[in-house]
Amino acid sequence: MNSDTAERGPQRCGWAAHGDALERAYHDSEWGVPVHDDRVLLEFLILEGAQAGLSWRTILHKREGYRRAFAGFDAARIAAFGEADIERLVRDAGIVRHRGKITAAIGNARAFLQVQAECGRFADYLWAFTGGQPVVNHWRDTHQVPAVTPLAERLRRDLRRRGFRFVGPTICYAYLQAVGVVNDHLVGCFRHRQV
Repeated sequence: MNSDTAERGPQRCGWAAHGDALERAYHDSEWGVPVHDDRVLLEFLILEGAQAGLSWRTILHKREGYRRAFAGFDAARIAAFGEADIERLVRDAGIVRHRGKITAAIGNARAFLQVQAECGRFADYLWAFTGGQPVVNHWRDTHQVPAVTPLAERLRRDLRRRGFRFVGPTICYAYLQAVGVVNDHLVGCFRHRQV
């Protein structure tokens, strides 16, 4: 490692290298790490849906607000939210106050519980799309990373069939990347081999 590299720190994916401290920390410790915890899988499903049309930076900065507002991402508690809860959430400046995204998150928690009832765990359902193993890509440049893949399309179709909303193919691919079903760290990124 030369002194230039030591001063700059480790090489990261472009979006994180140019991001703020919260984005770098997220990239370095969470993004692309395989997740098998249902509560965390629901968290990312809700956060990715909230991101639609916004930047991930915006969502990361509201993440603690989401954890508080959405009962620590407890699916059963969210699924029980009613109209009073929706009105409370629409007024909550700690989250994205978009009624459609809020009602979708509640409906998605209900659909999430149905998947758990059918499959045992949402993680088992999700990881079955790749045979239980992460898809490891070997992109060298950010421009090579697709926004949508056939895997994301398959997931989107099945989630929609099960009643999930705000789960378009781009959101589904971002979700797969976030929870480590797909490793899209660039090969030059220090996290590529680690995850």
